[in-house]
Amino acid sequence: MTAENTMNSGPIAVSATGPRTGVRARGDALAVLQEFYAAEAAYIAAGGMGKASFDGLAGCLDPEVVMYQAPGLPYGGTWRGPRGIEEFMAAMSEAWQSLEFLEQRFVVDGDVVVVLNRGRLQARATGRILDTSVMQLITVKDGLITEIHPFYWDTIAVAEALHPR
Repeated sequence: MTAENTMNSGPIAVSATGPRTGVRARGDALAVLQEFYAAEAAYIAAGGMGKASFDGLAGCLDPEVVMYQAPGLPYGGTWRGPRGIEEFMAAMSEAWQSLEFLEQRFVVDGDVVVVLNRGRLQARATGRILDTSVMQLITVKDGLITEIHPFYWDTIAVAEALHPR
């Protein structure tokens, strides 16, 4: 992993080949997100709600967390609180059987992080593989995720991968 910082108070760009696990320092936005992404991939691979523990994800979330998903997605809408995020993850796990992060790039500016995720997902119903990118604007305060705004590169490709022809 490399970090670039041209000014002491400016953003830090970090590139990684995948999520890292481990202990995070309170307030370390990058560590919180790496922990969250590792827990997300494990949760989806295990089958989601009722089949996997949500504790790893919940430990990264503020009690008032909000996620805004594109309305055109099968799991679109606004998801509030850890329970809402768990319901989102359940819907995501119903749609996808696996989520592999091929590359992640993080730009950290205080509490705000922009993450470019390039990944490979396999649809549960069709078995189709989708290689795609999702950019996320995430706010982390006091060591917990408070807001998540994902932006999908191609929502039509998502729908095509998930639905039988």
